[in-house]
Amino acid sequence: MASGSSSGDAGSGRFAIKPWELHGEGREFEKISEDFGKAAATLEQSLAGLGSPWGLDKPGSGFAAVYKDARGGLLGGLRGLAGQLGQVGSGLHTMAERTVDAETTAAAGFGGTAAPGTPGAAGPGGKPGKPATPVAATSVPKDRSA
Repeated sequence: MASGSSSGDAGSGRFAIKPWELHGEGREFEKISEDFGKAAATLEQSLAGLGSPWGLDKPGSGFAAVYKDARGGLLGGLRGLAGQLGQVGSGLHTMAERTVDAETTAAAGFGGTAAPGTPGAAGPGGKPGKPATPVAATSVPKDRSA
């Protein structure tokens, strides 16, 4: 994730999640997934283009049996990894959307609106706001009565 996606001060009890950065990182993972999938397909085509150069004798047949299983496992694993990278991207988009939803719901529960800069939050004049600068939450004194 890009630096600054979440920030915090040790022991301060605050952090900030920037949905727009989560969406950006989600797009990056989706691109990596696509590129990785293309590389795996290219490898598969290249290996198929080699044919069966090991021969039909006993050593060649033994190699072929092991090679075909290993090749199938490798290519299947690479395709699976490409899919998982895409799922990470989708998960980051979902996380961003849920963060915005939680912000909006929490703000509405307190009779307010979502922080300016939160996608979907209105700024002055009903226009989309600028990204909010995280501010420290005021601390609530603990009840020390017996």
